[in-house]
Amino acid sequence: MSFRAGLRAANTLYPLLDISERYELSFHEPPNDSSIYFQASAAPFTEPTSPNPTVSQYAETTEQLHTYGSYLMQCLPKFIQQFSVLKDELTLYIAPSAVVPVLTFLRDHSQCQFKQVMDISGVDFPEREKRFEIVYHLLSVKYAGRIRVKTYAGEADAVASAVEVFSGADWYEREAWDLFGIFFENHPDLRRILTDYGFEGHPLRKDFPLTGYTELRYDEERKRVVYEPLQLTQAFRNFESLSPWEQVGDGSKGRRPEELKHLPPPKPEEVKK
Repeated sequence: MSFRAGLRAANTLYPLLDISERYELSFHEPPNDSSIYFQASAAPFTEPTSPNPTVSQYAETTEQLHTYGSYLMQCLPKFIQQFSVLKDELTLYIAPSAVVPVLTFLRDHSQCQFKQVMDISGVDFPEREKRFEIVYHLLSVKYAGRIRVKTYAGEADAVASAVEVFSGADWYEREAWDLFGIFFENHPDLRRILTDYGFEGHPLRKDFPLTGYTELRYDEERKRVVYEPLQLTQAFRNFESLSPWEQVGDGSKGRRPEELKHLPPPKPEEVKK
């Protein structure tokens, strides 16, 4: 996610604010911190900036995005809790109450112009107090760049709907509600969108059983689809939702099949005499 135009001169962005009164922005000297990870205030996000070493091919872009992220934090110090840069990807971490003002700023500001929401997705972390992350993926056609915005919510928490900022967020939020149970406040029509009528539970939660609760099939005698209690044909296997996922390699380049070590051919079968 690189800015080919908007970030070439990122160091010149600081004096270019034009809506400071609207958002009550405050200005400070740029942080004297060259690290990729910058934290402004406490937040429930626990992941590090990057488990990978800095890849040389992204070094220039990473530095520009770090400068741009610092600039955005100075523009919205009350709303952006921290940011991270991984290769050519910039991520902002915000509080749930900051969804509408931050998305509005990113859409309207002359140095942002993120006019399109490409996706809104959810992530479930059962071990966290605020178990859900809501991830917004925005696109700036003017600057040919993308940005990711993350916020968080508990099972009983409401997140402000982004429909008033991006009308295209409507179905994305319905999908997050259907599959994760994330409630979006002030959404115009928060109904299920993928699962069937009367479906119980939210299937993308880590604690949702892999087999589901009911079985759906077409009944030849009744000539219609019927729901029945689930009958397992084999012993149920518990899924450990807290099992760790470990990365292999630095992630800089995917290995192609021809680059993998080839196994020796099997020995020919011995001919019995």
